[in-house]
Amino acid sequence: MIKTSNISHFYGKEQVLYDLSLEIKEGEFVFLSGDSGSGKSTLLSILSTLLKPSRGEFLIDNFHMDEISNLDKFRQKNIGFVFQFHYLINYLSVYENIALAAIDEKKKNISRLLEQLGILELAKRYPNEISGGQRQRVALARALINEPKIIFADEPTGSLDSKNSAIVYELLAKCVKNGTTVVVASHDMKVEEYATKKLRMVDGKLQ
Repeated sequence: MIKTSNISHFYGKEQVLYDLSLEIKEGEFVFLSGDSGSGKSTLLSILSTLLKPSRGEFLIDNFHMDEISNLDKFRQKNIGFVFQFHYLINYLSVYENIALAAIDEKKKNISRLLEQLGILELAKRYPNEISGGQRQRVALARALINEPKIIFADEPTGSLDSKNSAIVYELLAKCVKNGTTVVVASHDMKVEEYATKKLRMVDGKLQ
């Protein structure tokens, strides 16, 4: 599914990742932990194709990054993103926010997905009219609508209370049971309860 061999990354002259090699298999729930500045967000950006490593080999779904002719289409079809800040568009309704990200043939599934997430009644409301936990579930629906093979989540519960955090983790764990690969980068050690693989970053290296 995902494989890196001796990848390193630099921002200018500053090296932030050092010769990382790892493998993530289909259907794993991976918890990537580490202190601020450890390099976990940079690694997550590389694994999710948002950033090309400075050196080393990176494969996703058996493709080298350079072999993917249209990264935007590849991401839309194969990858879902969930972030600490939901990045919903305030002048679009909940339904419209999800429809904007959806491939045409998947738009018919929006209402069913909202119902599964327990927020169908919010479909016509706007992000500033719903709670933080509800907004994060909308963001998760947006990530799931195209039935991606992989979901990457960067601090997905950083702005949520413990109850809503548990809801998000349980929904991600349910995705894993359905065959989706999930990679969560977080300071929240509660992710350990759900993860099937744990990776820890220390000073740009995997411990």
